Amino acid sequence: MDIRTEAVVIGAGVVGLAIARALARKGLETIVLEKATHIGSETSSRNSEVIHAGIYYPPGSMKAELCVRGKTLLYDYLAQRNLPYARCGKLIVAPRTEERARLDVIAERARSCGVKDLVYTTAADIAALEPDVRGDIGLLSPSTGIVDSHQLMLSLQGEFEAAGGAIAFSTEVEGGRLASSGDHVLVTGGDAAASLGCGVLVNASGLYARDTWLRLTAPGQLDCIPAQHYAKGHYYAYSGKAPFQRLIYPLPVEGGLGVHATLDLGGHVKFGPDVRWIDRVDYGFDDSVKDDFARAVRTYYPALDADKLQPSYTGIRPKLVAKGEADSDFRIVTEREHGFRGFVSLHGIESPGLTASLAIAEKVVAGL
Repeated sequence: MDIRTEAVVIGAGVVGLAIARALARKGLETIVLEKATHIGSETSSRNSEVIHAGIYYPPGSMKAELCVRGKTLLYDYLAQRNLPYARCGKLIVAPRTEERARLDVIAERARSCGVKDLVYTTAADIAALEPDVRGDIGLLSPSTGIVDSHQLMLSLQGEFEAAGGAIAFSTEVEGGRLASSGDHVLVTGGDAAASLGCGVLVNASGLYARDTWLRLTAPGQLDCIPAQHYAKGHYYAYSGKAPFQRLIYPLPVEGGLGVHATLDLGGHVKFGPDVRWIDRVDYGFDDSVKDDFARAVRTYYPALDADKLQPSYTGIRPKLVAKGEADSDFRIVTEREHGFRGFVSLHGIESPGLTASLAIAEKVVAGL
């Protein structure tokens, strides 16, 4: 079956849904292609569900810009639609005063990116705010929060469909071609096998962004396709009464923000994620990491009862760098780089992608 539409978004995660909603509300006939049977089944629902303040990222980076802008857009969106969230705040805790310099780097980055509400905390402050947390010095981020990511995605889906959009589930892009003229063609399999033409095409397929693009281009057009690596993280639920009122973070580690404590909107605590570099997408849970988790958590929560740690889930972050390399920025690859009118491909949209989702959509649509 041959179909023609104005716009196609590949991927129904939170970023894909936000972009599709923005396209449909702009008046473009838009179809989302999703290979899974439901929205947000991978990275968008396998994370910490944190609304980040925008404090970790280099000034001038896309992560910094879109996180800070996205935080404002997201809080406004959630409040206006009465969707569940909490601006609970978080503590970044250093176990020794000698690590003040690392906190200074975070604080200076935050100020340079427009985040001006961070407050230094002493050991006494930390004990007063969170009696079960131990640290010599820390930073309090009042504007960090949590969100129900599934309710957010359901809202974006509903608004997208209300604007005339449609999602084809169980539909994977198997091939096609990109055209410099913007007359793109996709070949899909699964439940909606078809040849689909469009003028605007957005690749928001997350973990599979590189593979998806490779299916749409010739071998001589590969230079601007970013690399793809995978970092897996485990999450443990913690049974019993929550020992914290805020999110508790250690200092960042290579490849991530450290094994931190987050709350859900029901007040339950989970710890994670760790960083395990893997070669392929695999959501299996390796409970042998439990001892490593306990050691990491006890650096800020010494009273941890490891028997209360229960395996919960894993998530995988799409990385543009390999183990041992410096963290990378988001990549939003447009016609300026690849020469295909109307085609945008998103890569490395890991944390803070959930927070930044509405700002990413705003940027992508404004650039078309």
